[in-house]
Amino acid sequence: MPDVMSSNSSRLIGVGVGPGDPELVTVKGVNALRAADVVVVPVMDTLERGRAEATVLHYVPAEKVVRVVFALNERSDRGRREAAWDAAGERVAQLLRERGVVAFATIGDPNVYSTFTYLAQTIAELVPGTVVETVPGITAMQDLAARSGAVLTEGTEPLTLVPVTAGAAVLKDALSGPGTVVAYKFGRQAGEVAEALRETGRLDDAVWGSALGLESESIRPASQLDGEPLPYLSTLIAPAPRDGGRGGKL
Repeated sequence: MPDVMSSNSSRLIGVGVGPGDPELVTVKGVNALRAADVVVVPVMDTLERGRAEATVLHYVPAEKVVRVVFALNERSDRGRREAAWDAAGERVAQLLRERGVVAFATIGDPNVYSTFTYLAQTIAELVPGTVVETVPGITAMQDLAARSGAVLTEGTEPLTLVPVTAGAAVLKDALSGPGTVVAYKFGRQAGEVAEALRETGRLDDAVWGSALGLESESIRPASQLDGEPLPYLSTLIAPAPRDGGRGGKL
């Protein structure tokens, strides 16, 4: 068998490994991780073990895991971020050519605010013919809903997911509308988020959580937000106003 695989033999699989609790990786996800020739995990340039890697190591041996640096926390320097994506893409392209089947482990779901999206676009250019697949994962909003008892949707209620990195004004607009609002990545703007909840009358029923499924897990009523910065990957659920009783939104 040749050492270098043809592009027609290569497969890139984005595997959602959930928000942190290793028990929330699906059976299909575990099978995909174990069947791959190599499992790539994204890390920051500090090379600290990330949440995806910690989860993956519950299911595959460390020698099968390859760390690839992404500028996961770079928001202001677009050039540096693009350079990091290019370098990561080149490294994964090399692995695809050499090994054939590469699984990329991402927290949450690979199709929801995931680094995998950018990687797949880069690989399409670098290794034409690569088959790209995804395995869905449990999202932070689902895990927080389960752990806090918050109901995400009932009947005809809409559900709006907002990354607060888009600005607190975007969140406030969503909170002013109907249905449940979920906010991601709001830790650094916790004070603005609390103010938006107060102004829209959504504070009392809202809940936030961070490090879900991990030892440092924290889940609290949003009314306890005091403006202090929270972990970057904090999640907020502001349930829809419900006063119609059981089945009131059907």
